[in-house]
Amino acid sequence: MRNSKLRSLEEAIRLSGLRNGMTISFHHHFRGGDKVVNMVVDKLAEMGFKDLHLAASSLSDVHTPLIEHIRNGVITKISTSGMRGDLADAVSHGLMAEPVIFRSHGGRGSAIASGELKIDVAFLGASSSDELGNACGFSRSENAKSICGSLGYALPDAQYAKHVVVITDDLVAYPNMPQSISASVVESVVVADSVGDSSKISAGAIRDSKNPRDILLAKQAAKVILASPYFKDGFSIQTGTGGASLAVVKYIRESMIEKGIKASFALGGITAHMVKLHEEGLIGHLIDVQSFDKVAAESIKNDPMHREVSAIEYASGMHTGSATHALDIVILSALEVDTQFNVNVLVGSDGVIRGAIGGHQDTAQDSALSIIVCPLLRGRIPCVVPKVTTLITPGSSVDVVVTEYGIAVNPARPELAEMLKEAGLNILDIKALAEKAKSIIGTPDPLPFGDKVVGIVMNRDGSVLDKIYNV
Repeated sequence: MRNSKLRSLEEAIRLSGLRNGMTISFHHHFRGGDKVVNMVVDKLAEMGFKDLHLAASSLSDVHTPLIEHIRNGVITKISTSGMRGDLADAVSHGLMAEPVIFRSHGGRGSAIASGELKIDVAFLGASSSDELGNACGFSRSENAKSICGSLGYALPDAQYAKHVVVITDDLVAYPNMPQSISASVVESVVVADSVGDSSKISAGAIRDSKNPRDILLAKQAAKVILASPYFKDGFSIQTGTGGASLAVVKYIRESMIEKGIKASFALGGITAHMVKLHEEGLIGHLIDVQSFDKVAAESIKNDPMHREVSAIEYASGMHTGSATHALDIVILSALEVDTQFNVNVLVGSDGVIRGAIGGHQDTAQDSALSIIVCPLLRGRIPCVVPKVTTLITPGSSVDVVVTEYGIAVNPARPELAEMLKEAGLNILDIKALAEKAKSIIGTPDPLPFGDKVVGIVMNRDGSVLDKIYNV
């Protein structure tokens, strides 16, 4: 093709105009199977780049090699939604001179759109692309290798970055249509051996749990939904990560069939459970910012009612038309909830970063009913506490907390508490739940935090919510 944008990775980097001190970005749709971040940063280190700001939509266990690049000065700043594994542990212990900036998915989209987060070069992994850069997270070719489905978190980067490099392992004939990323915004296309391992998309927090406690929590959360005024024909729903929250849709299905209730749409990270309900006619539309498993990734390729959305269209607080503003019910997980209904999903009981903000803040604030599913205890660790280790989602955005010992309703929603009591649910004061946890395991020792700020938690409106200190 005479206008081909095909380049080697090194050529693409040189053509991008990237210089020391600039910002590079990545998406995390391959989750634990991602290969693009390490591939690109290894090449940047080889080429001698220093002092780069890495702005990824999220980082996980697979990104451990970044530790050495941080030590060598290749990466000196990080902005992300989450961080896990050895990298998160090293950052928690003071690896970086500058604190990591943590934003929600909607907050990141807003920051990119407003120019608060300026991206110089976006390196975007794609499941397929043609030579001009029409790219997407699926493939219709016989050579399909790395399928991830929606590229919702890559779309703001593609739209606003000064320079866009698409990296694919499946180069297809022009035109690659329908496309997620348009060739009009792409400067270079790089063909790699592999951009990701699709089998690892659903690893970790994205799992179909068989844990009896998760099942109990899911059933209790389902009962809250059924007793709420929002369970009616045309309602909308999103489930977050974590076995209990993902499983809730299985337990409302029978009631939907029995009562002839259909959901207008399901939002966010779409799973096989959501696809099944959609194919059964119980959910009208799937609005997908991230496909959580291969079933969802294949569905978005074939079903016109299963639609990809950018992180901005999904959850930006700056845009009143974002999908979260039309959301009725969201079910979310938590590491900790405190007696003011504040939620922590980012920092573990040992003070180490081990999660992600994701869309937690966005959906909790915008939905009509936000439900947090959280065990009272994890082993010898209390999950309902007097004060969360790190504030991620303000309690003003949380309506209900479901534990295996009882359900707490935010005092700001007395009418909801009354409905749930009338339905026979065990409604308790959240302080009673915290006291119950304390009576079982006592008061944990205070965490050994140091004086160095290793992370800054942003609210979706761009204000600072909390700081994370080193351990």
